[in-house]
Amino acid sequence: MQIPFAHSGRSSVGIEWEIALVDKDSGDLRQVAQTVLDAVRPPGGGEHPNIRQELLVNTIEVVSGVCQNVGQAGADLQRAIDEVRTVTDPLRVELMSAGTHPFARWAQQKVTDKQRYATLIDRTQWWGRQMLIYGVHVHVGIEDRDKVLPIQRAMLTYFAHLQSLSASSPFWGGKDTGYASNRALMFQQLPTAGLPFQFERWEELEGYIADMVHTGVIDQFDEVRWDVRPSPRFGTLETRVCDGATNLTEVTALAALTHCLVEHFSTMLDEGRELPTMPTWFVQENKWRSARYGMDAIIILDKAGNEELVTDAVERLLTELEPVAARLGCLRELDAVRIILKRGASYQRQRAVARRNAGELDAVVAALVAEMRAGRPL
Repeated sequence: MQIPFAHSGRSSVGIEWEIALVDKDSGDLRQVAQTVLDAVRPPGGGEHPNIRQELLVNTIEVVSGVCQNVGQAGADLQRAIDEVRTVTDPLRVELMSAGTHPFARWAQQKVTDKQRYATLIDRTQWWGRQMLIYGVHVHVGIEDRDKVLPIQRAMLTYFAHLQSLSASSPFWGGKDTGYASNRALMFQQLPTAGLPFQFERWEELEGYIADMVHTGVIDQFDEVRWDVRPSPRFGTLETRVCDGATNLTEVTALAALTHCLVEHFSTMLDEGRELPTMPTWFVQENKWRSARYGMDAIIILDKAGNEELVTDAVERLLTELEPVAARLGCLRELDAVRIILKRGASYQRQRAVARRNAGELDAVVAALVAEMRAGRPL
């Protein structure tokens, strides 16, 4: 099976942000996605270019266009959110994003009436029905297919940095899970989700996809839901590590970090330098550590097994990437990662709100809604 890789501009960028629809009064999920999508449908019919359908009818996804920098992508997202609010505000529906809803019950949520979602749920059953989770996906254009897999492998060495910073799913079904990102470990239960295989050659990826199609595991490439995956139809590398971010400032900060890493590795390849890699067992351990401990994780840095507190590693990384950010025009957005370092990741802020309110999780939802409105951490 041959998998062509579409042409895209080097280090072009796009962002996808999954957003929950919640009741203004109770904070519980509202299953009104179809109402929103019908209201924003273009006059000629078809799908809105920046507001999309998702698995559950309590969820929409806002997406940017193909942009030159993260600031432009963030502006696209803000315009889409503003348009959604013209529909949701009169319905007393608020917008909220985090890796999970703090107290909603998965068994009460309805699946979107679409064949591909029905097929997914039919196959995955209990685990598929529990996918009451939200994420942020960042696409970065890669101009040469031969660069894709080396950069994918290199991105796995910074998996824990991204997951710790974005961790926003400590609660599940009204309980504190003890994890910073419960979403990360839930999503990998789907049969083609989780960490990718570290293929060396494109032909190995093509062989894998051919085997998966032949044995009926998938029907098309997009059903491979790895945390970091090539996206051949867009000509991008798609990073799907991050939990749903609670506000636009954090979305663009995490996107800028991702954007800069991909461009940094692309430049290293141009210069003939070796990209960092890490054994599968270290990558897997880093995923677990960052999901469990978040900003307090001691992460594995390299194939030699050196370790460091993730916040110290992030601070060094930001300094290293500043020249890249200057070239990409996202210095301000990259610097906003330091707001997360200072204020704490969302899972920490959510737990703080719960403590201040005697464990009442409707207060946590209210805080998440307020951050979405403000566009920044509160």
